[in-house]
Amino acid sequence: MLTTILITVILGAIIGALARLVLPGKQNISTLVTVILGILGALIGSWVWTGLLNKGDTSGIDWIALIIGVIAAAVLIVIYERVVASRSTSRV
Repeated sequence: MLTTILITVILGAIIGALARLVLPGKQNISTLVTVILGILGALIGSWVWTGLLNKGDTSGIDWIALIIGVIAAAVLIVIYERVVASRSTSRV
């Protein structure tokens, strides 16, 4: 169980970092938020690939699920930035 959690956090950090790399400009989010959104992106990518498309029988690294996870994490980062930006501008 602990190994699964550690691997999930590490993969979330990698996917979150890759998502931030593919987005243009600088994102004003913390490392913790990047990891959390990366974990969510990885879960979404895995769910889409194995659950919706029924392609989960790959041996080794599932590159397509990883790419879907990066795209999902990038979308989550954009949504997070817009929500935080709208919240900070409404307080001024």
